[in-house]
Amino acid sequence: MTPTDTTHDTAAQAPFDRGSLLKFILPSALGVALFLVPFQVGDTINIGMGLMADGLKALLGSALPAIAVVVLVLSVMATTWVKLTRPRWAERGVLHDMFHVGPVWFGMRLLGAAFALMTFFQFGPEFVIASFTGGVMLNDLAPVLLTFFFFAALLLPFLVEFGFMEFIGSLVRKPFRIIFNLPGRSAIDATASWMGSGTVGVLITTQQYEQGYYSRREAAVIATNFSIVSIAFSLLITSFVDLNHMFVPFYFTVVVAGLIAAVIVPRLPPLSRKPDSYYEPVGCQLKEKRSEEMGLLRYSLTQAVRRAEHAPGPRELARNALFNVADIFLALLPLVFAIGTVALILAEFTPLFTWLSYPMVPVLELLRIPEAEAAAPATLVGFADMFLPAVLATNIDSELTRFVIACLSLTQLIYMSEIGALLLKSKIPLKVWELVAIFLLRTAITLPIIAFMAHTFFY
Repeated sequence: MTPTDTTHDTAAQAPFDRGSLLKFILPSALGVALFLVPFQVGDTINIGMGLMADGLKALLGSALPAIAVVVLVLSVMATTWVKLTRPRWAERGVLHDMFHVGPVWFGMRLLGAAFALMTFFQFGPEFVIASFTGGVMLNDLAPVLLTFFFFAALLLPFLVEFGFMEFIGSLVRKPFRIIFNLPGRSAIDATASWMGSGTVGVLITTQQYEQGYYSRREAAVIATNFSIVSIAFSLLITSFVDLNHMFVPFYFTVVVAGLIAAVIVPRLPPLSRKPDSYYEPVGCQLKEKRSEEMGLLRYSLTQAVRRAEHAPGPRELARNALFNVADIFLALLPLVFAIGTVALILAEFTPLFTWLSYPMVPVLELLRIPEAEAAAPATLVGFADMFLPAVLATNIDSELTRFVIACLSLTQLIYMSEIGALLLKSKIPLKVWELVAIFLLRTAITLPIIAFMAHTFFY
């Protein structure tokens, strides 16, 4: 199939009027302000969308866990009803994909709803309803996801539908191709993650993949190597492990180690074996190419304006945003709750991660990390949840060790309570064993870098 996007040279050379230019500039500027511009509020750094989410979270307060329970139960009830009655409105499209799920995914929705009900009403096994398993998911993570995803789904179109992706993608296409072998537009995913949240980066990547802008390999690489945690969460981690005074060297180390991993990991299996084919419903690549007859800035602006001219209208944007919110709440949240609770149970009530971490003790000793035996479980427990390494690190006396563990937890990226569940739910072709392999690869690559930087420059 021949690509039909707006990157044809003839289109690129055509002039554009002031109205088209404003249609690119105004919504894109709003999207940038909401997702990519950090603000300092008190002692924390946040983005516009994050501030809105925090405001909604403060407004709803203690009602959010109850709302999460209602959403999870509603997901199971709606899925069951659609499967039994097969209404005409759910025969195709987004609603079909949302409710016509296989037995495994339906089982995960049931499990998520069951965990939420048990935790909220405090009945059932202690390992499910404990404050550090089901309690973390229902009282800590679910409120954040509900408010954050609500605004992310509603506001993402300003960032991705009006030409900003095309503008940045054309500007940085060449360096991103050379360094990371990725399209330039993936720079937006990385920036949105750094300033906002890794989950926002995954949402952007998923949308771009389904629209034909990323191949299977590119989408898998971007989602597992560029969806890093936000500056706000990094500040939370440093505060939790008593490293506030080291935030600048801490975040510098995270960025350096993360960028090196982003260069190396995609060139190794399993990511290197992903095909450069495209999502079937799209069937073709929407290519980034530049007309040599135009300057880079002029060409990038032209590409952006052309995309803005074909952007959906207000009614379609609102419709798509509501579908996105429904899909996240009814399909994604139950999966996150089920997988996250199981992962936390394994981490907190079984010796699984302690056993798995035994080989890490000599590795940490070789890297001259103090209290290696106490630190070893923290190097792998992050696969369950990114916050768990920081929890374990609070019991470690050595500041250098806490520094290394905190940095490592932010560079491993793959954690099943959120990012892992997001990726499994998405149409990006990644399996559980591949997520495990990528997690271990990132650990093996970034741990020596972090230890070297800590010993050489900071301690």
